[in-house]
Amino acid sequence: MTTTDLPQSLLPTLPGRYYTDPGIFAREQELIFENDWFCAVRSADLAAPGAFRTVQIGRESVLVARGRGGEVNAFLNVCRHRGARLCTDAEGRVKRAFQCRYHAWTYGLDGKLIAAPNLTGMPDVDRTEYGLTRLAVREWLGYAWVSLAEEPPSFEQTVMADVSDRLGGRAEIEAYGLDGLSLGRRIEYDVKANWKQIIENFMECYHCATIHPELTEVLPEFAGGYAAQYYVGHGAEFGADVAGFTVDGTAGVTRLPGVGEHQDRRYYAITVRPQVFVNLVPDHVILHRMVPLAPDRTLVVCDWLYLPEVVESGVDLTRSVELFHRVNLQDFEACERCQLAMGSRSYARGGVLVPSEHHIGAFHDWVRARIGE
Repeated sequence: MTTTDLPQSLLPTLPGRYYTDPGIFAREQELIFENDWFCAVRSADLAAPGAFRTVQIGRESVLVARGRGGEVNAFLNVCRHRGARLCTDAEGRVKRAFQCRYHAWTYGLDGKLIAAPNLTGMPDVDRTEYGLTRLAVREWLGYAWVSLAEEPPSFEQTVMADVSDRLGGRAEIEAYGLDGLSLGRRIEYDVKANWKQIIENFMECYHCATIHPELTEVLPEFAGGYAAQYYVGHGAEFGADVAGFTVDGTAGVTRLPGVGEHQDRRYYAITVRPQVFVNLVPDHVILHRMVPLAPDRTLVVCDWLYLPEVVESGVDLTRSVELFHRVNLQDFEACERCQLAMGSRSYARGGVLVPSEHHIGAFHDWVRARIGE
């Protein structure tokens, strides 16, 4: 059966090879993740000058660090001398500079080459020119976003536009005050599935009644199979007997002060291409960052964010965190189950999207256009 033979109610998916082919994955790494804005680090994780994190973006290891003036800088994690990996730790803090362990080339927090053995005998070496390769950085929603592109795309027309298009305006998310929230919990998931499986799963709720019993108890409309993301500005309403976004529907913690009455008792989900999910509820925010590592492997870093006074009080956040932790485990198991079949001849031409999933077709078109397929 060809795609033209499908009933009108069905749309085709991507063929199975899009989830298994190393060549396609390599093009995605180069043409999507190394070109777009990548949500790399939570700004608060770089608490003081010299604090750093290393992040895999596409095929590159990236060093994100807090500068002496408080700014966030990002560089390719490569010594300019002989190409050694500069920082091999996932995180840490240096006092004044980064030093390569191979030949001791040393770089300031601004990336400038400041010292090297016999450097004074090489007066023709420009210390800025031979400094670390600098990358573009934007801070928004409490995170540092990095672009490896020589000419980064407009942040406003990509990242901010995805949020605005979903919520009906940028002010709707800024009301939650993400840049002033504190990390209540972070869980990392090593998912044995292609990154697109995870994106597609997050975008639809056709599966919610089947695998998310706790979520549909809190958000009854999800049992009908229509994802809230499908409707601009719509947030799924809590059930009548539900007090908060918790695993048992009991009350949560202190409501975020900027949340409007129209946002109260509602859940909003946002996909920010290519690798971020944002979940908004009245008393906290859940943000997922995906790091594609292989055609069949994706690291997902999930942050639960609350008011600083809530985190500092030591209040038990278990019921709050547990709801979406269970959702994550349920979703990722489903994605891994799909991944197992992507190489089957039965899926060589792909599958189908039912009407409540049709919007995923636009995501597939976006991927194809980006990688030139």
